[in-house]
Amino acid sequence: MLRQETIAAISTAMSGSGIGIVRISGEDAFEIIQKIYRNKSGKILAEQKSHTIHYGYIVDGEETIDEVLVLLMKGPHSYTGEDTVEIDCHGGIYVVRRVLETAIKYGARPAEPGEYTKRAFLNGRIDLSQAEAVMDVIEAKNEYALKSSVSQLKGSVQEKISEIREEILYHTAFIESALDDPEHISLDGYDARLKEQTEKLLAELRRLIASSENGRLLREGIQTVILGKPNAGKSSLLNVLVGSERAIVTDIAGTTRDLLEETVNLNGITLNIIDTAGIRHSADVVEQIGVDRARERAQNADLILYVVDSSTALDENDREILTYLKGKKAVVILNKSDLPPVTTGEDIRKEMEAVCGADSYIAADSEIRESRDAVDGNRSVSAGYFIVEVSTKQESGIDALEDEIRRMFCEGELSYNDEVCITNARQKACLCEAAEALNKVLESIACRMPEDFYSIDLMSAYSALGEVTGEAVGEDLVDKIFSSFCMGK
Repeated sequence: MLRQETIAAISTAMSGSGIGIVRISGEDAFEIIQKIYRNKSGKILAEQKSHTIHYGYIVDGEETIDEVLVLLMKGPHSYTGEDTVEIDCHGGIYVVRRVLETAIKYGARPAEPGEYTKRAFLNGRIDLSQAEAVMDVIEAKNEYALKSSVSQLKGSVQEKISEIREEILYHTAFIESALDDPEHISLDGYDARLKEQTEKLLAELRRLIASSENGRLLREGIQTVILGKPNAGKSSLLNVLVGSERAIVTDIAGTTRDLLEETVNLNGITLNIIDTAGIRHSADVVEQIGVDRARERAQNADLILYVVDSSTALDENDREILTYLKGKKAVVILNKSDLPPVTTGEDIRKEMEAVCGADSYIAADSEIRESRDAVDGNRSVSAGYFIVEVSTKQESGIDALEDEIRRMFCEGELSYNDEVCITNARQKACLCEAAEALNKVLESIACRMPEDFYSIDLMSAYSALGEVTGEAVGEDLVDKIFSSFCMGK
């Protein structure tokens, strides 16, 4: 365990609540708490058992600051791996600050953002992927993000990376030993074995890299853009999904001129929804700016909700919007199903076939159940569109819409997949670097290069993977990662 200054910080939100927590961690934590803690028995806290709670008061000299409970955790069996004290006081903003100021007055220094988790990493209690998972747990927006983060916090990524590194290290050591002692260790025929093992490792890395996209969607939410002509019902759809009158709805075309953003949780999936101005050519300068912004957001969307007024015929504005769906995940929403239909799902399919091809249509669950030829109905897709009929006025068809969105982003039933999932860009970059190095190993084998070329690239892959878990990472990167953490964590 590293010898460091004793730190203190508030570990709960500074918003006023029933309970506030001040955490003290470091070699002098018990000495500091003894100076500012009083109870009737006069017990010495450092002599008490670890993981025990003690009732008393925080004092500054003769002044009593608050009635508290003090939790003692002796290192290395604490979050940081150090002696740690957590003071549970009343959660008023002023009283929590006074408790912290008193701890600092008697020997602690203010903790930096993320310093507790940084110490847990430096003291070897967790690896870097687990440390990053701490913030993912805190920032989780839905059930899937939370479960994925907790899995990583428990060491799923570290375990998988360690398995791959061990395999790489084995082959590197074997090659190096053979080069050092060719009389006793032969590399004859080893190329074929190394090629087979490297291909397996590369496939595993590619799977992890591919998981990063789902990881991003889990962590950040699905960037969802609502498109449609003016008065198609885009803002009404937003209001129904949000469950409140978030957007102004009128019969006047072009009511929405700027972007309106909301976050919606659909049974475990988070949608970051952007309501946009109706797509049309307008002489109104302000409205046209809104239309241009809508087109721009559509290009970067993970999901497009295209709202069609099914009581009117398609026109050139609709056909322009259809082009934005090409190569995207999309749901075509035939709104106003309570009115006699003029535009049908078949009309949409004919138009979309000309733009995106016949294979872009994805049958809805009801159609799949009726089809004898369907084998894989509950599949996730990289691109394509569903068609759903709704009435935002009557709020009908919304459940079907939500089901199709979930099906588009989740394989099978809505349940957490226990496979290891990469959730941040730094880890993905390290995996890509390792995969590139393993590709070079395969190229060297194909070109019959000397065996020492193999070991060079194998060690490059080994080092890149070590950056995922923090076993091969510089101090500057460690500081950068933990500086993004919240205070008191």
